Amino acid sequence: MRTGVQAFPAGSVEIECGQTRVLCAASVESGVPPWRRDSGLGWVTAEYSMLPGATSERSRRESTRGRIGGRTHEIQRLIGRSLRAAIDLGALGEVSIVVDCDVVQADGGTRTASVTGGWVVLQLALDALYARGELAEPLALEPLAAVSVGIVDGRPVLDLDYVEDSAAAVDMNVVVVGDETPRFVEVQGTGEEAPFDRGELDGLLDLALAGCERLREAQLATLHRARSAVA
Repeated sequence: MRTGVQAFPAGSVEIECGQTRVLCAASVESGVPPWRRDSGLGWVTAEYSMLPGATSERSRRESTRGRIGGRTHEIQRLIGRSLRAAIDLGALGEVSIVVDCDVVQADGGTRTASVTGGWVVLQLALDALYARGELAEPLALEPLAAVSVGIVDGRPVLDLDYVEDSAAAVDMNVVVVGDETPRFVEVQGTGEEAPFDRGELDGLLDLALAGCERLREAQLATLHRARSAVA
């Protein structure tokens, strides 16, 4: 992960997982949506898009189609609710943070990379708010990471690429919050070719937990470098 890739957002990072690369940026907006006003609570939401050249064949920008596709809407909601699971919205106050996730190159796992990178830029945005005096005290997120797992050729695989995902009998996206006592924010699993049993499910979840632990280490190392650069 490489931070500071954009000058204007409160936090930005490019996350690379294999051949998948996602640019994540967090922007702070004053106020909250109308339905949230006078609640004393902040808001965190996400937007997701894929650059036309992110895949082997150019994909049209959704803006030229006049509407956001169902897949994009689903991924945006996943990223947003995952990030909200890691933050104390009451401590944030009536401030909105928008996390933009733009896929530069797609080779599987773009939504999980967006969650993992999104956590980093959200924390950087909170650091910026505190540095500007807009938060009374530092606000730390709960640990949060996401990864894909699956069963390919009868064996469990972590962080599937496009070829592995296409061949997977089972594929699953897992979002985990917390450290000492991890909890699941999201478990999206599908038996693409055949049903899977409880033992296989437990094995995939254990693999995902181990993967998320490694991702958390990378997140913390990235934050440390970013904070040291501005200290």
